[in-house]
Amino acid sequence: MPLIPYYPVMLEKTIEQRLVAKARQAGGLAVKWTSPGFAGVPDRIVILPGGRIILVEMKAPGKKTTALQDKVHGILRDLGADVRVIDSKEQVDAIFTETGASPGPGPDAG
Repeated sequence: MPLIPYYPVMLEKTIEQRLVAKARQAGGLAVKWTSPGFAGVPDRIVILPGGRIILVEMKAPGKKTTALQDKVHGILRDLGADVRVIDSKEQVDAIFTETGASPGPGPDAG
């Protein structure tokens, strides 16, 4: 029987840890958002120097948001919020490149 190659699966937790580390490295925060009584809010509030705020829904690669999350994200976007759904390390890095808040390649740069 031939061996089946093992490809490690990227966990949501791993991507979320990268977001938190990159935010700190950029001089900001990526705080967990829990909102009792208002389900569907994004997982993290990223606050960067200069007052830039990004709401981030974390997902494992290829996973989709729920209908409730889509509805709440739409409400937040209609109010002018920057809401992102992130499912890869590259998307995490792109936030910091786009905002100019990235001091360098950062943790686990690979």
